[in-house]
Amino acid sequence: MKTVSRVYDTYSQARDAVAAVEKAGVPASEISLIANKHVSDRHDEVTDVSKAGAGAGIGGVVGGGAGLLAGLGLLAIPGLGPVVAVGWLASLAVGAAAGAATGGLVGALVSAGTSDDHAHVYSESIRRGGTLVSARVDDAAADRIQSLLDTYKPIDPVERGAAYRKEGWKSFDPAAPAYEPSQAEIERMRREHDIAA
Repeated sequence: MKTVSRVYDTYSQARDAVAAVEKAGVPASEISLIANKHVSDRHDEVTDVSKAGAGAGIGGVVGGGAGLLAGLGLLAIPGLGPVVAVGWLASLAVGAAAGAATGGLVGALVSAGTSDDHAHVYSESIRRGGTLVSARVDDAAADRIQSLLDTYKPIDPVERGAAYRKEGWKSFDPAAPAYEPSQAEIERMRREHDIAA
């Protein structure tokens, strides 16, 4: 098995990518999605990670439909705080919290085969409003699923990492305070969700 992961700037891109991967025959149990909690206004009041738990039931708000996305819930991942998530990678990231020195999601991504540098960029991108899609697939299908995910215009982790570093960012820090998007950023995330919903 091989894990293919991509991060998208908008939830709608990620949602469309998940639907395409499911249509291509990848079982929902092998797909994961982790998004910044601000893609939905349903959980604005959740700022304390202790108030976020698995399965908060927002599938109808964010996922809207059948398949993997119907199971979306709010949970806390170390370093990211409350996120909208579903799937094996989200479970691994929460479970990895106790033993992962670099943070739950970074450790989970690296253990799934993502390079350390890309894992840090992907985690930071989610923190800043992006959405991660990961799929575990047979080695023979990996290139096909990667190409399919790439049609939905994911970020380039090398370019995005370079842009973050220009701002002084070095690597994902699970101990850093939660990123607080501006109201304009939150409105953009939600508008792009609503347009595609």
